[in-house]
Amino acid sequence: MEVVEKKNKNKKYKPILEDIPDWPVYQLSKNRKEFIESVAQKSLAQIKELRPTTKQLLDELQTTVYREQQRMKRNRWRVDPVDEPAFWAAIKDELVGLDVKPSEEAQPKAEELMRRIVMRYANEIAGNFKASSYKVTREIVKFWFARLLNGARVKKFGAFFRNRYTLRDKIHIVGKAKHLRNLASKGTVIMVPTHFSNLDSILIGWVIHSLGLPAFIYGAGLNLFNIKIFAYFMNSLGAYKVDRRKKNLPYLETLKLYSTLAIQKGAHSIFFPGGTRSRSGMLEKQLKLGLLSSTIEAQRMLYMDTPPGEEVRKIFIVPVTLNYHFVLEAPDLVDDYLSVKGQERYLPEQDKYGSWQLLQFLFKFFTKGSNISVSIGRGVDIIGNYVDDNGNSLDAQGRVIDTRDYFVSDNRITIDKQREDEYTRMLSQKIVSEYHRINRVFASHLVAFVAFEMWQKMHAKLDLFGLLRLPEEDQVISYEEFREACKRVRKQIYVLKAEGKVYHATHLKGNIDLVIRHGLDNVGIFHLKRPLLLNKEGNVITKDFNTLYYYHNRLVGYDLEKFI
Repeated sequence: MEVVEKKNKNKKYKPILEDIPDWPVYQLSKNRKEFIESVAQKSLAQIKELRPTTKQLLDELQTTVYREQQRMKRNRWRVDPVDEPAFWAAIKDELVGLDVKPSEEAQPKAEELMRRIVMRYANEIAGNFKASSYKVTREIVKFWFARLLNGARVKKFGAFFRNRYTLRDKIHIVGKAKHLRNLASKGTVIMVPTHFSNLDSILIGWVIHSLGLPAFIYGAGLNLFNIKIFAYFMNSLGAYKVDRRKKNLPYLETLKLYSTLAIQKGAHSIFFPGGTRSRSGMLEKQLKLGLLSSTIEAQRMLYMDTPPGEEVRKIFIVPVTLNYHFVLEAPDLVDDYLSVKGQERYLPEQDKYGSWQLLQFLFKFFTKGSNISVSIGRGVDIIGNYVDDNGNSLDAQGRVIDTRDYFVSDNRITIDKQREDEYTRMLSQKIVSEYHRINRVFASHLVAFVAFEMWQKMHAKLDLFGLLRLPEEDQVISYEEFREACKRVRKQIYVLKAEGKVYHATHLKGNIDLVIRHGLDNVGIFHLKRPLLLNKEGNVITKDFNTLYYYHNRLVGYDLEKFI
């Protein structure tokens, strides 16, 4: 007997905007040139405000040129523009001698150089959504995923061309789907998912389409454009590019202004606020505040710029957790995490993934019984108050409040960076709290957590790195002891669910032996070295302690350790 997920209730929703030309992302792309000009202009103005003197502006230019030339020397990527070296060499040449010229002569030249830099950055960052490419990409994804799914499920070649199964049988959308649709029709939605895999962007794109929402813009790491299959999808969907190698002020300000102005113009957006994929496998605890702050700045700008009497478009933040049984990149990610955590005490191996490995992963996903679920949380406003289906912000007592008041000082809308920084921290804390609340526990998470914690308690004198080097003969747990521990932890998960502190998949219910079997069959199913399995004697063993640690970490933060 097999444990299966309760019949999926996913349904296809009608689009909230039928015609693609009505989509905000289409309008943004239609006026792409003017939008890029606006981003560059506002970025330059912001940099001049932050570096008000000629000397400060010249210092910033010199720092930027130095960092860019170091990046090109040490960490050049295939997707980098071929004219980069010439561009930065020219900027460097024109900077020579400016620092000894009079301010009234040097200032205009410095501003012109900075304008060229931010204009280049704005063009690099900008997405290019095309309706025709979007439609083609959407149909390719639907067709090939459905073909793989049907061929795998029915196990016959002819089934490859049937449509008995759809992606909705494989990917479960749970939570506040209708609420999200309501908010998208009343304001601008910023979806903030957890981030575990390079596949997250494609998965979220499918969810958005499935829910009948217009396309969202999102910042895709430039490294993904090194992978040809991802580059094709990203370019087709109009993703804007984020180059995390670039830490200089002009680039960061341009990136932030791009996001802020796009949101202000009503473009629904996706942020991965953790910044990068979770290296440890844990739910994000520390979020990157830069892009999050752009939502608050955009809302304030909307209040300032909207004429009196007109309704102000509100911005809503919707947390989403992506729940996988296994993550393709888990071994590499946890190696990265451990190498940083242990410094010299841990030496990682290298194992990178390209287009072919990702295609293999997709095939594995569809040919195995493993599912994915996407948990959609309740929307909040820009400081973390819940909102109702009409987009009204609610205080702790459920009373409607006006978000305009967040920005009022002396009876008028004012710019207060310190105040907005505090709002950003409050929003970040709310998102982290919601991630843990809407997280959906799988059987694979349960068995990985219990097994690792049991080994940790059996060898309490060892630190993490000592435990990861445990001899093979000590990497065995009695099935009966493991079974009882799983029952205790599962019971506490039920309690947490009743308290509204977490969710769990329906397959977590029922006979504990079947739940354990489901967990063991699915945890790290793709990896060559299985993180958890049963030996010939029926006891629990691991073939990869590091990756087991990664999957165990999904349930860290719920205080479940004391039930082991």
